Amino acid sequence: MEYGLIGAKLGHSYSKIIHEMLCGYHYDLCPLPTEEEARAFLTRRQFKAINVTIPYKKLVMEYCSYIDPRAKAIGAVNTVVNKNGLLYGYNTDYMGFAHLCDAHGVNFAGRTVLILGTGGTHNTTSAVARDKGAAKVLTVSRHPDPEKGELSYAEAVSSGAQIVVNTTPAGMYPNVGVCNLDVAAMPGLEAVVDVVYNPDKTELILRAEEAGVPVAVGGLEMLVAQAVYAAEYFLDRKFEDAPVEIRRITAALRRDMLNIALIGMPSCGKTTLGRLLAKSLGRTFVDLDEEIVKTDGRSIPDIFSAEGEDGFRARETAEARRFGREGRQLISCGGGIVKRPENLRALHQNGVILFIDRPLDALTVGGGRPLSSSMDALRQMEAQRRPLYLAAADAVIPNNGTLDEALRAAMEALDEIFDS
Repeated sequence: MEYGLIGAKLGHSYSKIIHEMLCGYHYDLCPLPTEEEARAFLTRRQFKAINVTIPYKKLVMEYCSYIDPRAKAIGAVNTVVNKNGLLYGYNTDYMGFAHLCDAHGVNFAGRTVLILGTGGTHNTTSAVARDKGAAKVLTVSRHPDPEKGELSYAEAVSSGAQIVVNTTPAGMYPNVGVCNLDVAAMPGLEAVVDVVYNPDKTELILRAEEAGVPVAVGGLEMLVAQAVYAAEYFLDRKFEDAPVEIRRITAALRRDMLNIALIGMPSCGKTTLGRLLAKSLGRTFVDLDEEIVKTDGRSIPDIFSAEGEDGFRARETAEARRFGREGRQLISCGGGIVKRPENLRALHQNGVILFIDRPLDALTVGGGRPLSSSMDALRQMEAQRRPLYLAAADAVIPNNGTLDEALRAAMEALDEIFDS
């Protein structure tokens, strides 16, 4: 192996995609489930350079002839270069987190910083915060040690912190929707930063956005940044403009990985346009109404007849949660998906939302849709839902001409979203 990543579990790692997109060299994922396997790999030293992830960032230090002072101070190495059989260790997680915070205007100077978690990434983010002038760095744990000054999550709410950094796996795929800190009860928050990058927006970030926190950002850009700085060590050369490379790769990753959800009135063209978009973008097409029918075994009119709209909406929410946590999908949603905020949270955690806006007089009455029984019913429904569609959408796609025009408008909107 020339370049690659070692760690216990690497099934959902983006590192291979990032490095190969960035530099073009072949990058291997090398899962080493046991410490014995990790030690054997490091003893053989059959690589040019590697990245190291959980749980071997400390272990690898034993095999390094040289450790960068910053990595030594943090107590973790995530980048190792083999120079004529001698291993040199560095920590680019520090550089990645610093870049993420700088890029989003997180100002640590004079602030109280609350770091969730006590693992290795705690030390990295704490070092960045202190180096950038934080007045106080507090640690939060599910099992706090009072002798170390650690806080419980309940105590953290009244800590007076201006910045929250999550270094725990809470909310990480596949266990999405988990959030241990009530950020809505913390007035004065200036920034919430989560090092988790899958999903794109964890429950913590979604709640911070809803609470109006000025900066709420996940860890994807940190992941890309640490890879860019690791590649500089791998190749022993600096990129001409590392921040530009980081933005480029981050945008490309989000374009490739995130879902695209289509919302809008019944018969507005979500399914037809969605299938074309899915084909154009190489995504799996998902029709949430069809998935409800598959899972339940009854038609939508039959569900409405037996359990009313509430029964149907509960099933819709379950399917939105199931598919919303995945990636690389084109999801066509039922017209009423916007009636429950939890549905939009599920769709936004790992995707962008497009509102397909078709004129009312072009919509179809009936067609097996229980709530579209007449034009009056459609008119009332549109009046109620339109503000919800507009509030939920990342972009509005007019569908009042040809299908090709709507497809072109959708592609242009996605370009703007992902390149911004």
